[in-house]
Amino acid sequence: MTQFKDKSGGQDESVSSALFTYPVLQAADILLHDAELVPVGEDQKQHIELTRDVAHRFNQRYGETLVLPRPDIKQDGARIMSLDDPTKKMSKSSPNPNSYVALGDTPDIIRRKIKRAVTDSGSEIVVDPEKPALSNLISIYAILTEQTPSEVQEAFVGKGYGAFKSELGEVVVAAIEPIQQRLAELDASPEIIEEVLRAGSVKARDYAHGTLAKVRNRVGLGGF
Repeated sequence: MTQFKDKSGGQDESVSSALFTYPVLQAADILLHDAELVPVGEDQKQHIELTRDVAHRFNQRYGETLVLPRPDIKQDGARIMSLDDPTKKMSKSSPNPNSYVALGDTPDIIRRKIKRAVTDSGSEIVVDPEKPALSNLISIYAILTEQTPSEVQEAFVGKGYGAFKSELGEVVVAAIEPIQQRLAELDASPEIIEEVLRAGSVKARDYAHGTLAKVRNRVGLGGF
């Protein structure tokens, strides 16, 4: 319900029903494939809990059938916040394109977005709960360079926000570059994507049919 309120932005009368039913559809996708660990962000934890509730209720009523999944939430970077508002999660659906970095952004656009990212008062590069905007940027730097936030902080002792943002921009550009190269390759050879989707759909469908067969048998619909 919290997710529904956040996503609807208070416009309860105009949002699609799909937004409200999405957690149930997500639960079906997870349970169909007997997922044990589901890689999600902190904000998706409620959805996994709902999925566990559904599976537990079914198993209680019809016998052990469905796997109870667990969320796989990485401690570092579990939730990356917006570049323009550290109280909100970074999201491509934001009306402000400067609040997030898109995979299609050019290097210059990425550098500009990082340069314009909000920071907190002061000038020292320190990890501090009282500095949520700066801590968010440090977290991004740490993840992309495989360092700890403390190591990033130590590396920038004596340097100000300008130097830090400049280096962070280059780090983000370097991290996204190979992804963009691969996207360009796939764009030039769409048959690769089509084959991956075809093979994946066959594999997923076959596995899902097995799960559905078990569920039907449990509830007494095996002959249908």
